[in-house]
Amino acid sequence: MSVHVLGRSGLPVSRLGLGLAALGRPGYINLGHGDDLGEQKDVATLEREAHEVLDAAYAGGIRYFDAARSYGKAEQFLSSWLERRGLDPGAVTVGSKWGYTYTAGWRVDAEVHEVKDLSVATLRRQIGESRALLGEHLRLYQIHSATLESGVLDDRAVLGELARLRETGLAIGLTTTGPNQGETIERALEVGGFDTVQATWNLLERSAGPALEAAHDAGLGVIVKEALANGRLTARGDVTPLHRLAERTGTTADALALAAVLAQPWADVVLSGAATVGQLQSNRAALELDPKPDPELAELAEEPAVYWEERSALPWN
Repeated sequence: MSVHVLGRSGLPVSRLGLGLAALGRPGYINLGHGDDLGEQKDVATLEREAHEVLDAAYAGGIRYFDAARSYGKAEQFLSSWLERRGLDPGAVTVGSKWGYTYTAGWRVDAEVHEVKDLSVATLRRQIGESRALLGEHLRLYQIHSATLESGVLDDRAVLGELARLRETGLAIGLTTTGPNQGETIERALEVGGFDTVQATWNLLERSAGPALEAAHDAGLGVIVKEALANGRLTARGDVTPLHRLAERTGTTADALALAAVLAQPWADVVLSGAATVGQLQSNRAALELDPKPDPELAELAEEPAVYWEERSALPWN
């Protein structure tokens, strides 16, 4: 897999990256996540399984890894893998995020899995926690799920702290969520001080496309998350036209869906959210497909409000 530069951050990345949201904790909202992890969900078992996926990703040319403070023990698992592999800082690019605190206590049935707080106090606490685990491997730090409603893009204390961190050589980014991602990205471009943006874009939810293109044109690196719509755009989902096309073309639904995202000229990194080696290998097949998306796939787009309402209703595991 070729390596290129992530916008003005200058960070080396692969076209396909690995997000650790489904690897660092026993509960997540991807369809069938509980089945992917199996019956044993203790910390040692999940760490071993995470290392297996990380090994496969590295062997397959993936050089960007994306974690967050709220992904359970994802940063810890990534740190122990980097140490076991003996990888020097710079051998891979590691990004993480601040703003949510994991509160599930390793329980799938927890009433609350994570709590959002985009205050400067959380930023200062969590950058310390991330650096304690990842050290010099941490190259990109992102606001987790910035929205206009959160006010984080107008918080002078937060912006000042981010600017200070950026001056130390740490690239600074933001991730977005919800039906108004485009407006959030536009505001971030107005505010300035960001090297990357990470947003949801997939065959069902395409509304952030113009804003992501503008961000890319402005020099920001663009990372795409939830390219498989939390499993809806896989064999487990109910998007029948995608299944028919995959069968007709002799590939898988997830590979087709990822290829459609990889075809976007503004997408620098597209994240795989694989929880197993098999899923990762199926995702990687997207790199071998014709980058020109099939016209049939254009009909799958949903209204943003509908998409995000369905996403919010997805059960944990």
